[in-house]
Amino acid sequence: MKEFVKVMKALSDPNRVKILKMLQHKTMCVCEIQKALEISQPTVSKHLKTLENAGLVSFYKDGLWVNYHIDTKTSSPFAASLLSSLKHWLEDDPGIADVKKKLPFIRREDLCRIEAQTKTGNRKYCNGNLKSGRKNVSGLLCSKK
Repeated sequence: MKEFVKVMKALSDPNRVKILKMLQHKTMCVCEIQKALEISQPTVSKHLKTLENAGLVSFYKDGLWVNYHIDTKTSSPFAASLLSSLKHWLEDDPGIADVKKKLPFIRREDLCRIEAQTKTGNRKYCNGNLKSGRKNVSGLLCSKK
């Protein structure tokens, strides 16, 4: 019962459902999800951790990127069943439709960049909505233009 409740609680937040619907279409990093939902980076990270703990999403690291995707190999039968059903649910919901329209125009290459080599090595920056000097989940240092 505990595992079932964990999955249901993870799906109880509209932004977490939107994250799952976006991840059905493509693998995304935190900055891309942040841009699509127009919410803060810490909030995105918290949502992703909740979804991960419920067995709904997983991630892999690819160099400097942390890529989130639907967990197709979840050990939870409840998560697997709901992920399968969610593919067909909410397709005509206005909130989901709005977020899905943004996806083709959201590119991590436009959101994040790597600074040129400096004396101390490569500096990594994120042009997200973080305060200057703060790091996001991907370890990218935010810089304001």
